[in-house]
Amino acid sequence: MKRSDIIIFCFLLCALLLSPLLINAQSSTNIHNPGLSINQDLPQDLKKKSNKKNDKTEAGDAWNNGMLIEAKKEALLGNIEGAATMFRRYIERYPGDAVGYYELARLEIDRKNVPDALGLARRAQQLDTANIWYMLFLSELYRSSSHFDEAIGIMEKAIKKVPDNLDYLYQLASLYLQVRKYTEAIDIYNIIEEKAGISEEISLQKEKIYIYLLDIPKAEAEIKKLISAFPDESQYYSILAEFYMANNKPDKAIEVYKKVEEIDPDNAYIHMSLADYYRKTGNKEKAFQELKLGFANPNLDIDTKVNILLSFYSINQLYTDLKDQAFELSKILVEIHPSDPKSHSIMGDLLLQDKKYSDARESFLKVMALDSTKYVIYEEIMRLDVQLSEFQHLLLSSQRAISLFPEQPLPYLFSGIGNYQLKKYEDALSDLNTGMKMVGDNNELLAQFYMYMGDTYHALKNDKEAYKVYEKSLQINSANAYVLNNYAYYLSVNGEGLDKAEEMARKAVNLDPANSSFQDTYGWVLYKLGKYREAREWIGKAVEDKEGASGEVLEHYGDVLFKLGDTSQALEFWIMARKKGEASELLDKKIAEKKLIEQKK
Repeated sequence: MKRSDIIIFCFLLCALLLSPLLINAQSSTNIHNPGLSINQDLPQDLKKKSNKKNDKTEAGDAWNNGMLIEAKKEALLGNIEGAATMFRRYIERYPGDAVGYYELARLEIDRKNVPDALGLARRAQQLDTANIWYMLFLSELYRSSSHFDEAIGIMEKAIKKVPDNLDYLYQLASLYLQVRKYTEAIDIYNIIEEKAGISEEISLQKEKIYIYLLDIPKAEAEIKKLISAFPDESQYYSILAEFYMANNKPDKAIEVYKKVEEIDPDNAYIHMSLADYYRKTGNKEKAFQELKLGFANPNLDIDTKVNILLSFYSINQLYTDLKDQAFELSKILVEIHPSDPKSHSIMGDLLLQDKKYSDARESFLKVMALDSTKYVIYEEIMRLDVQLSEFQHLLLSSQRAISLFPEQPLPYLFSGIGNYQLKKYEDALSDLNTGMKMVGDNNELLAQFYMYMGDTYHALKNDKEAYKVYEKSLQINSANAYVLNNYAYYLSVNGEGLDKAEEMARKAVNLDPANSSFQDTYGWVLYKLGKYREAREWIGKAVEDKEGASGEVLEHYGDVLFKLGDTSQALEFWIMARKKGEASELLDKKIAEKKLIEQKK
């Protein structure tokens, strides 16, 4: 389109848009209204110029429509500043034309200049008191500026001019509520009701107002009126029942609930309402029965059921008297909504809280089968794989998560753990290095990557690199008991940095005093330092449960006992260690020769 065509098109568009505006301008003959201040509330620059005399502003003179069209065209083209300047010139030349003030006020709103817009809109309305659009525009400006009384005055005038416009009546009622004129608001709602008939919106709004005014009988009457008008609408009976419950009238509430069951037996929410009623009236058994009926209703959406299940049972209750009920409801949920992942997800959550890890994982696997987009479910499955020490499954879970969410770092960490536990150390190191690049600013997660990387380097007999990444992990979190323990133990095994190892092992056992592995590490470091009595004390704690102690810990205790001269008891612990397995390569020789044999460096 050529530029000349664009200009012609814009001109025609402006003419079309301005046609009602020009009609208003041409019909405004009452230019000078006696008793009206020309300067009232106008912007300062217009106040100074509006007193200038101009022959063209005399009564009967036609307005300059061309100036209005040009100004409006600039506004439509986005030249707000230019349009504002042109409208101001128009007002200076024709200060008695309401159109100029109205259009300039709208531009000032676009420029976020509300005070000037308000003054200009007020002037437009004063000049043309019969124009309904000027009234509505000014009323809205008053409302947005929190001048509610002034807005009310304008809307009252608008309604006198157009008494059958329901929208104006709604606006006036809303303004009355803003200034807490509740009785006046109700009067307007009554007028709307007379004109449009009884409606849910008006009746419930009036009910709320009456409740606020503590006029309970009138509030009740509004709901009953709604029921009389729509006797087949069960939801209004439910509202009345809830009203009775809120006002401590349970006997009336149950009557209305029974009415709902009678007129709408398939109502999806009635059993939830009855469950709430029985719970509040202390009948827990009936409340649970109603809940089960509600959960078994396929018409009740699953989100409502899930929210009820989550909110109705607190964690403390779940582990006491309500746990069985929670599981029963969850089973119903799965039976009624077997294809919805939410039902299996909440069952998995309940099983996880009840420490039924294998069953919880099965539920989460069903979620994943129905909806593979839920990344958080993959995290739950991977954590449960670790909890269950099923590392082959962990590899499968983590690799699938990586394929679906390749930019998430945690699946790489879990894959690294799985490969480490399966002694695929090079693969583990590759996973950890890849995932670590995606951690971003999550330092706690980065510390975990370094920790497992240290364990992997040690397994690859590269303790130099292991110590480096352990140090990096501790720089992020110096209170990571597992890093402190492992770092200290590997130092002690190699006979390196024993003073540092003692400090770290002591810190680890202080962080987790009941951890038998930490107790053994601290005791073993003390053993390496020649502090045999202290070593016996700490490793002794680790072997208090002989059945639960590992072969390595039992062997350590035997070594300490031998150093303290208790050869016979040392031999007993070495023999126990051999039965357990996981002991050193020298254990058989110790038993055969009945003496301590230590690894040579």
